[in-house]
Amino acid sequence: MSKPAESTSDHQATPPEELSEPLTIGAEAYISEEYARAERDKLWGKVWQQVGRVEEIPEVGNYITYDILEDSIVVVRAAPDRLRAFYNVCAHRGRRLVDCPAGAKNACGQTNKAFVCGFHGWAFDLDGECAHVPDKDSWKRSLTPENTRLVDVKVDTWGGWIWINMDPACKPLREYLEPAASVLDPFELQNQRYRWRRWLIFDCNWKVALEAFNEIYHVRKTHPEFMQFGDYPGWAKAQGLHSNIGYDAPKGMEETMGKNRLGTGDARKSTAEMQAYIWKHVNTNTTKTLVDAAARLVDELPEGTPAPQVLKHWLDSAQREDAARGVIWPVVDPMHVGKSGTAWQIFPNFQIGHAVHNALCYSARPYGYDPNKCIFEVAVYGLFPKGEEPKTEWLLTHKDDPAWGSVLPQDFSNMAAVQQGMKARGFQGTKPNPYRERSTANLHRNLAQYMGTGAPRPLK
Repeated sequence: MSKPAESTSDHQATPPEELSEPLTIGAEAYISEEYARAERDKLWGKVWQQVGRVEEIPEVGNYITYDILEDSIVVVRAAPDRLRAFYNVCAHRGRRLVDCPAGAKNACGQTNKAFVCGFHGWAFDLDGECAHVPDKDSWKRSLTPENTRLVDVKVDTWGGWIWINMDPACKPLREYLEPAASVLDPFELQNQRYRWRRWLIFDCNWKVALEAFNEIYHVRKTHPEFMQFGDYPGWAKAQGLHSNIGYDAPKGMEETMGKNRLGTGDARKSTAEMQAYIWKHVNTNTTKTLVDAAARLVDELPEGTPAPQVLKHWLDSAQREDAARGVIWPVVDPMHVGKSGTAWQIFPNFQIGHAVHNALCYSARPYGYDPNKCIFEVAVYGLFPKGEEPKTEWLLTHKDDPAWGSVLPQDFSNMAAVQQGMKARGFQGTKPNPYRERSTANLHRNLAQYMGTGAPRPLK
C-alpha cells in the first residue's frame, strides 16, 4: 500500500491551535425567540455589516438601502469621493424616506438633490441636513438643524464592499476586519464585479445558513459527486473575530489549499472534468477561462505530467488568455494563496470565498424575530474587461428554482433539516469537529462575547 502524501496542514503534527479541543454548543442561539430579539441591540447594533458594493452607487445621488430587523439604513453617494449613511426615517413623523419595492431585497435608486418624505414633503439633502419643511413657521423657531437632520450611521468601504455600523463608538472598519483585510488585500477584490446574485427567505436561522458553508467537512457526504475528482479534507482556523477555511494539501502543492484544486489520477483529464462539472452544475468558484484552459490540458501536456506541472501550466495558460482580453489577475504568491484558504468568515454574517479571478460570497441575516427564518444571499463575482461587466440585479429565487443548479440545493436541504432537528428534545447541542469545523466554534465564542450567553463548552 502506498504511503499517503504528507500534508502541509497535518493537524496531528502541529501544536494545538486555538479552539482545537472538543467543544459543544447549545441550541439557544439557533432556536430561541428571546435570543433572536436580544440580537437587535446586543449584536446587530454593534457590528460592521456588509450592505452592498461601491459600484452600485457610482454617481452622486445614487443610493441603496439595507434593512436589519426594525432598522433601515440608506447609503448615498453625497459627493464623488464621499459616502454617507443615515437611518432611513424622516425626522418629522417617522415615515421611512425610501421604500423598498415589493419583492425586492432592497431599494436602489437615484435622487438628484434630496430625499423627500412621501408623507408631508419634508426634504433632506445628501448630507442629511433638513432642506425643506412645509409651513416651517408653525413651529415658532423650535426646529433646529440639530433636531431635524437625519441621524448618521457609520459607513466605510473595504474590498469593494460598503459596510455600516450603527454604534457611534465603534472601532474603525479596518481594525475590525483584521487580520482578514490584510490577508485578502492582495486579491484586489475591489476590482471584481457581480457575475450573478440571488437571494431568498429561508426556513432556518441565519447561523444555520452560514454554517452550511463555513467548513469543508460536509463535502464528502452532502456532495458525493465531487468524490470522483478526489477527496476534500479541509481545515478551519480561528482568526480573532473571524475565521478562515481551506483544503489540506500535499507538500509542493500548497496553492491547492485555496480554490485552484486539481483532480486526482491523470490530473489533466480529471481537472478538465471537474472544472466542466463545476461550471455546469454550480456556476461558482471558477471562470470560463479556467474551464477552457483545463479542457486543453490533455492536448497540451503529455500523459504522466506531474501534478504540480499540470497546475502551473493550467493557471499560466488561463492567466495569459485572460490578459489577452484585458483581464489582469492580481499577482499573489502561491504560498499566500494557500495560507489564505478558500474562504473567510467575517463576523458575524458574511463569508468571502476569494480567489485572484473570482469570488463566491454568502450572507445571512434575521427575517424578523422568527429564529426559524432568515434572509440568505449568494453572490458570485469575477473579473471582466473594462466596459464589459454584466448587468445584474438581486433576483428573488425560490430554493427549488433550477437556476440554483444541482449542488447548492444539496446544501439547502441540510439547512432546513438542521433547523428542524435542533428543536428536538433529544438534541443535546452541536459538536463541531475541532479541526475541520473550528469556524463554527469561533463564531459562537464571539457571539457569546456580544450576547452574554451561548459560549462553547468543553465536550464531556
